Amino acid sequence: MLDVLIIGAGPCGLAAAIECGRQGLSSEIIDKHNVVHSIYLYPTHMQFFSTAEMLEIGDVPFAISNDKPFRHEALAYYRRVARHYNLKISPYEEALTITKLNDGTFEVQTRLRSGDETTRQARHVVIATGYFDHPNYIGIPGEDLEKVTHYFREAHPYAGMQTAIIGGSNSAVDAAMELLRVGADVTMVYRGETISPNIKPWVRPLFEGMVQKGRIKLHLSSSVVNIDETSITLITPEAGEQHIPNDFVLALTGFRPDRKLLASSGVQMDDEMEKPLYNPDTMETNVAGLFVAGVIASGRNANEVFIETGRFHGRLIAQHLATNA
Repeated sequence: MLDVLIIGAGPCGLAAAIECGRQGLSSEIIDKHNVVHSIYLYPTHMQFFSTAEMLEIGDVPFAISNDKPFRHEALAYYRRVARHYNLKISPYEEALTITKLNDGTFEVQTRLRSGDETTRQARHVVIATGYFDHPNYIGIPGEDLEKVTHYFREAHPYAGMQTAIIGGSNSAVDAAMELLRVGADVTMVYRGETISPNIKPWVRPLFEGMVQKGRIKLHLSSSVVNIDETSITLITPEAGEQHIPNDFVLALTGFRPDRKLLASSGVQMDDEMEKPLYNPDTMETNVAGLFVAGVIASGRNANEVFIETGRFHGRLIAQHLATNA
């Protein structure tokens, strides 16, 4: 029987498999998408805030010419790490249920890409799933229109279009700058009094310069309250209700992890059902033998856990399992 089944092939899931191998534990990773799917969903030309060193797993150097890697470099790096350690990964296999059996082992029902369902057994399970499947919806009329997306990949489709961005984080600022380069008309709406203080320092002055020049129309302390096929409606402190012509809306309001698999497995959650209860020294939940790793361990704010910190969760898990074998 497999020692550890890891659900989620992101950087933290890969790191957990590496650490299990170092402790002599057999492991396999399953993921309903491809390897490091969350990074794949990042904007095509995105550059990380973190340095390459902070994204390293398994003591494999992340060697690049720049200090801070781009998305395509991270994808290549994590593929290389998986090959280096010959990790057993089954992509496009989704975990449906996790059941703890009477003998203390686990049975995990999964669904393959073909639609067929199968069952896996393991002595321990690590849930290391990400958060990009579940955007934070605003809950306003028109949010379900085809012109609205919560994912920004690249600017080309919006060339020459009147495009509104909802949000004030790095993703929103990066998108605004890319849209300018293709000639889009950019309106940015954010409910905060200022954009995020965590904007990349090499991007912030360029962004602020575009705002000052009127190239980006920035509405702070404001909110979009309605979207229709040809316009958006804003509430702003200066002018009250405004109707702005619009072709596309990028609602870059963040994402949240999917808690259903955890909750259905018997893992206790906090009062708001936003964060699993676990031992931070071992990452073990209240269900003995069931662990969390990476962003799934975070609360409402997915930025509570990054690759930089979540990559070490696997070491805590593997060391605990080896010590208590």
